[in-house]
Amino acid sequence: MEQSEGLSRRMHLAVRSPELMSRHDTALVVIDVQERLMPVIDQGPRIIWNIRRLIDGAKILGLPVVATEQYPKGLGPTVPELASRLGQIPDKVMFSCRGCPQLFEDLAQQGIRKLLVVGVEAHVCVQQSVLDLLADGWRVFVAADAVGSRFAIDYQTALHRMSCAGAFLTTAEAALFEWCEVAGTDEFKQISHLVREVFPPNNPS
Repeated sequence: MEQSEGLSRRMHLAVRSPELMSRHDTALVVIDVQERLMPVIDQGPRIIWNIRRLIDGAKILGLPVVATEQYPKGLGPTVPELASRLGQIPDKVMFSCRGCPQLFEDLAQQGIRKLLVVGVEAHVCVQQSVLDLLADGWRVFVAADAVGSRFAIDYQTALHRMSCAGAFLTTAEAALFEWCEVAGTDEFKQISHLVREVFPPNNPS
């Protein structure tokens, strides 16, 4: 009986938690990291740096990466450090990414069920997108060190509200290791290199 119970526990531990992201079921969503907006965002350079590491990590591990721009005529294009790593970026005037439905239809067709959301502003476009995505049935994660607002009260309140609504808060480093899942591979070595970077990086491009 004890042997049977032990086997049952080992079999149970072999199942990966659905609360964890995977390279096979997760995409990275980069929201509105634009040239005229980022200079006024608290911790803006660090946010860009963390998003760049997440984009690089996603590409190493084969995760889809999508992005949006909010009214680029007024707020400018995506900052060059990220734009050079992204494909075509649709624009929107709706604050929520609900204004770019094709992005998420394409991800769903690829079997993606989880989204790691990053970008700005935390209390406007990020928050409205996250709440809409949750309502649409997505499992949503938010990297707290890769989103931002102009003012701390807006940032803190947005994180609290998104968490209360069902989004999972995480960090860029935690997400990278979660996607990677195992050590000892060439991909892990590349991810470890990203994690060991010191802010600001020597070569941000």
